[in-house]
Amino acid sequence: MDPTRPNFFAGPYLDRRAETREDPEWVAAAWADATTVYVVGRGTAHLLSGDPPRAALLTRDDPLVRSAPATSLTLLGWFRGVRCVLISLPANAPLEPPAGTRFEELRPLSALLPADEAGLLACARALSIWRTRAHHCGVCGAPTTPIRAGHCLVCTNHTCAEEFFPRIDPAIIVLVADGERALLGRQASWPPRRYSTIAGFVEPGESLEDAVAREVEEETGVRIVGAHYDSSQPWPFPSSLMLGFRAQAVPGSEVRLSGELEDARWFTRAQLSAGEALAPPSHSISWRLICGWLEGG
Repeated sequence: MDPTRPNFFAGPYLDRRAETREDPEWVAAAWADATTVYVVGRGTAHLLSGDPPRAALLTRDDPLVRSAPATSLTLLGWFRGVRCVLISLPANAPLEPPAGTRFEELRPLSALLPADEAGLLACARALSIWRTRAHHCGVCGAPTTPIRAGHCLVCTNHTCAEEFFPRIDPAIIVLVADGERALLGRQASWPPRRYSTIAGFVEPGESLEDAVAREVEEETGVRIVGAHYDSSQPWPFPSSLMLGFRAQAVPGSEVRLSGELEDARWFTRAQLSAGEALAPPSHSISWRLICGWLEGG
């Protein structure tokens, strides 16, 4: 596996041009530009077309775009060289999708999309969910309204005027090895035989390295003696940033389950290569970590 290749959902697919978010006339500029494309989110689903699926990139001439209120728009940046705007609609919005399109959830179909379109929709999904959950101020309860091209929500109560930015939840995910064995676990909800690397959210006041050690010991009883950063992956289900690590376990560590996982065990390279465990999806950072270890990393 190429260690320089970005993880799925990551990469320079979007020229964000953050400075353009400060233009108070950005909506008018987007409407005036005939090359602007629009992606549409309704709740947690996004507008797709075709089979295999593709992101539906609408133009200003589409009735759905023309009817979208300005407050539903977020400037994503420039995608494939043209301005790209997200239209965020409520999950119960009564509308008819354009001919040949449908609203679908991203998670089960993401691996079928071109990598840049998957990354674009991952960004759009995370922003849509954040906006859906921040209609009201968390300080005083007043309604919020978008500013900075949709990348900030501000409280409409002028005595409060609190600003809210998109939420990102950092989570560690780690391949633990003790030489020729890798530590993998499974959740009860997964398909039979599926195992994956250990993961968990970072807690307040905790470094990434501390989170790696805590999560591994909490879930499996295994203690580690060192951890090293590998790579990261945006994971918009709904708002995580997966921070991948490799860690070394104390030699001979035994697994002791705490109840968070249905099972956890040590696998040799030979066992994994022979298919004794069902691998996680190939577009996940967990698969990248496992492949890197299988290849001798």
